[in-house]
Amino acid sequence: MEPDLDGSQVKTKPEGDGPDRLVALGRISGLHGVQGWVKVHSDTRPRENILEYSPWYLLRGGAWEPWEVVRGRPQGKTLVAQLRGCTDREQARRLMGATIAVRRSQLGQSEEEYYWTDLEGLEVVTTGGVALGRVDHLMETGANDVLVVKGGRERLIPWLPEQVIREVDLEQGRILVDWDPEF
Repeated sequence: MEPDLDGSQVKTKPEGDGPDRLVALGRISGLHGVQGWVKVHSDTRPRENILEYSPWYLLRGGAWEPWEVVRGRPQGKTLVAQLRGCTDREQARRLMGATIAVRRSQLGQSEEEYYWTDLEGLEVVTTGGVALGRVDHLMETGANDVLVVKGGRERLIPWLPEQVIREVDLEQGRILVDWDPEF
């Protein structure tokens, strides 16, 4: 039996609202050594940021299990981490492929920065009052991030604060954009 922080499993899905919802940040991608270390694929920027959060919630067998991160570090082109109670290669092998999530409250928040997970599902409205749909997801393009908005049709709206993105109101669940509804 693999140990976790309190012997329980968390039944929370990564979706949902509030500070206790789980936000996926990466996955266990492989094994490192014989002492239970795991390789980590991180979706954070910079990638090492995933190592700053503990506990991680790992999705295994349909339930989320809390695992304390003892330590981690970059290792070549990947990251490696040691989790409390995972002391050998066979225990680590059972974690392979698990999604890594943390509580939204662990991420913090500054006034001018938003996490993608906070923007997904928000209604997008033009400065002229035309509803364009809801943010389905975001994508990186190199130059800037792009909101993929689905309503009557799909729109790609660049994440350009002040130029295009005029206001984000998380409480009202709305993003105000300066965007031609015909485009």
